[in-house]
Amino acid sequence: MERSFKKEIEALKLGEGDVFEGEGILAVTKALLQSGVSYVGGYQGSPVSNLLDVMVQAKDYMKVLGVHVEACANESSAAAMLGASINYPVRGAVTWKSIVGTNVASDALSHLSSVGVLGGALIIIGEDYGEGSSIIQERTHGVALKSTIWLMDPRPNLEVIVRSVHKSFELSEHSHTPVMMQLRIRTCHLQGRFIAKNNVKPEISSVNKVGEVAPHNYDLIAHPPSTYAQEKLKYGQRAKLAKSFIFNNSLNEFFDGEIKEIGLIVQGGLYNNLISALEEMDMSDNLGNTKISIYVLNIVHPLIPEEVISYAKKFKALLVIEEGQPQYIEQELGLLFHKEQIKVNLAGKDVLPMAGEYTSEVIHKGVFNFIKKYIPGFSNFSNLDYNTEIDQLREKVSSSLGEVVPPRPPGFCTGCPERPFFSALKMIEKDTGKIHISTDIGCHSFATFPPFSFGQSILGYGMSLAASAGVQSFSSKRPIAIMGDGGFWHNGLLSGVASRLLNNSDGILVILQNGYTSATGTQDLISTPESKNRKIAASSSSTSTDKTIEKALEGLGVKWLKTVHTYEVGAVKKVLNEAIESSFNGLKVIIAEGECQLERQRRLKPIKNNAIKLKKRFVRVRYGVDEDTCTGDHSCIRLSGCPTLTVKPANDPLKLDPVAHVTDGCVGCGLCGENAIEATLCPSFYKAKIINNPNIRERSIAWVRNKVIGLLT
Repeated sequence: MERSFKKEIEALKLGEGDVFEGEGILAVTKALLQSGVSYVGGYQGSPVSNLLDVMVQAKDYMKVLGVHVEACANESSAAAMLGASINYPVRGAVTWKSIVGTNVASDALSHLSSVGVLGGALIIIGEDYGEGSSIIQERTHGVALKSTIWLMDPRPNLEVIVRSVHKSFELSEHSHTPVMMQLRIRTCHLQGRFIAKNNVKPEISSVNKVGEVAPHNYDLIAHPPSTYAQEKLKYGQRAKLAKSFIFNNSLNEFFDGEIKEIGLIVQGGLYNNLISALEEMDMSDNLGNTKISIYVLNIVHPLIPEEVISYAKKFKALLVIEEGQPQYIEQELGLLFHKEQIKVNLAGKDVLPMAGEYTSEVIHKGVFNFIKKYIPGFSNFSNLDYNTEIDQLREKVSSSLGEVVPPRPPGFCTGCPERPFFSALKMIEKDTGKIHISTDIGCHSFATFPPFSFGQSILGYGMSLAASAGVQSFSSKRPIAIMGDGGFWHNGLLSGVASRLLNNSDGILVILQNGYTSATGTQDLISTPESKNRKIAASSSSTSTDKTIEKALEGLGVKWLKTVHTYEVGAVKKVLNEAIESSFNGLKVIIAEGECQLERQRRLKPIKNNAIKLKKRFVRVRYGVDEDTCTGDHSCIRLSGCPTLTVKPANDPLKLDPVAHVTDGCVGCGLCGENAIEATLCPSFYKAKIINNPNIRERSIAWVRNKVIGLLT
């Protein structure tokens, strides 16, 4: 079974006065229930996956509260859920990973923000930006400005985060505007505590249903001529209401310092990084008691002119610490100061980098240079040479190593069912030459790294087949598009398959079906089989359900469709060659299936432990390498990349090269042996069965074998 959130679910039930302890994203989840939310939807993605995962697993408790929870097919369908708050006084929240998720949802968001809302509408955004990011480096801020959606960026503190959730709903209802709350990776996984409140059962919910349908009101339809009036409301009435609410409720924070010449303005989500940098300068302690004044923007759009002007008038210079580009906040403040004739020097991207994540080190350099410029005689630093020390340390490490440390890119999990497919594809390319591969978002994108290095493009989740359409029209070799089953249901079914069939064009699509949305936490799909139908064998089908990808494809009219188990490398090679060489002029789809190894191991582990505990027979398979046979060629590693297939020094002193070696992390998927056979590598791999609690026959055979071996040695 997938990861259990039993402990987190219990934390959601805490009442008035109880102390909540946990990570930031779970605090947000608890705050939603304390705010009386009626419905929650979303699409999983780092770093906000746990919000929806916890609520889905807490379905029984959600039913008691009357909260409807829906795991949506994509971000667009999640955003559309907020349409319920247009006509009814209900609070709704949706969540996804940004910026890619926000791009998918942008159509629904534009319509929602144009119409406005009656009930509170909150969009919780996983701002996946910077060092820990797995996507393109863009910000949600631009979308908020474009669509006139208010954007929260709370200071990474659980009390502040929870208050921001509560106030976001109030702000949304007061200004009739949806609100976004962006949470960076470090904010989502921040550990802390706050005093909980009782959860609020919504007045309108799945257990307290409305008696009448909301009346038809064309002014609440995002369609001309209503949209013209709605635009005026957005930039007039709603903006004024929002600014007055933010100002009156002190959503932004001020921390005064003893230095009078300069001040800092920082996005709320960067506050902890800033304090860490100031601490290195002896300008603050780790509790935030700062010597330099800080204006924390817990809401970065809209900005409040009264607050900004009042703060700016205290100083001769201000530094805006704004991550990413373009510098929206700096530009808006510069224009405001110019119009209001505020005499203050405004710094920002001139001392801080235009692009990239603002880590503590980056902020330290910018703030350090800013202070030196505007307080040249100031010398109260305890660590003036911090940046120099870091550079010197890096140089020392580099010289000590003697060479550049090789990169360690991410890779497939041990025994991943997608690795065998790429092993087969690598073998095929030796015969056919290079093939254009359109790759996709998902676990399989790890094949873009060595040892496979496949893929010419990634254009978005479920977009690989669409991305190969242009190449298909002029390439002498059929390009191959690869997507996972998650990408297929998310977008690929329509944007790829339906489009290709509509145009009656050729092409090859490979769907790697592991049964789950694995890259975001192994959430279920519509094609995920029931638990009772999931097979134990690694190569067994994971599609024992009526809702299969095959049936969906057949229903659309796909004529060339084949299914193969990924662990059977020979079969995968054969069906790939068939698709490449086929005379059929049309879309050819290969479904390469094999259950996600993480989920398989999660199911097997308790079965194994229980069998051993009850002294029942249990068999598991392991592979190894006979080092006497191994030549040290290491072709097996170049075709696999499995973390458990590595090298070690040979015991034979005549062998100078290290030999292949399988570590104890092996899960017995058999890929190394399959590759050895299909690529005609050396026959050094062996398969072994490890038997716990063997039966009498097995113990007898083992006794005889040990005796014979003893005599021979």
